[in-house]
Amino acid sequence: MNKKISILHYSLVRHPAVSGGAGRCYGQLDLRLAAPKRDIPLLVSQLAPMRGAVIHTSPLHRCRLVAEALAADWGDAAQIDDRLIEMNFGTWEGLSWDDVPRHALDAWAADLHGFTPPQGESGNQLIARVSAFWAEIKAEGGRHVIITHGGPLKVLTALAEGQPVDLSRPPPSKGAVIHGTQSLSRD
Repeated sequence: MNKKISILHYSLVRHPAVSGGAGRCYGQLDLRLAAPKRDIPLLVSQLAPMRGAVIHTSPLHRCRLVAEALAADWGDAAQIDDRLIEMNFGTWEGLSWDDVPRHALDAWAADLHGFTPPQGESGNQLIARVSAFWAEIKAEGGRHVIITHGGPLKVLTALAEGQPVDLSRPPPSKGAVIHGTQSLSRD
């Protein structure tokens, strides 16, 4: 039986810096970009080699605004995918990190994958939804730009590198673009 080889080209993009996020837990809180007129054109320029790729984005404004500008520049449309949203920190959303109870932060730090903030989601839940998205992208092959957040990018970069997901690893910096290619064997 002959195996076919297809290629996956991807660009993983973290949204630029936001206003009002310093010192706050803002996972799914929909904060605005701090300097969109400066940051978005830079990202559109950096992503020019991927013109024609499928654009996937988190539904949150800080990612969607970048995706919409990219789609407008390319004469295309962005696909909003809820699986790319940042981790849900539940009742911690919008609090300053100093206002989150110390014992809760310690419990989270001790088990980044299994701990669930009150009314939020665990790291394992984040990994499961982002992994499902990545599996679809790999099955499809082709060219993809994925605009998302620090938490999902920790998962995506590990999966792209073929490494175990480690949520303690630092995320790419805000506004970062990671380009990659994978060869995929198919029956």
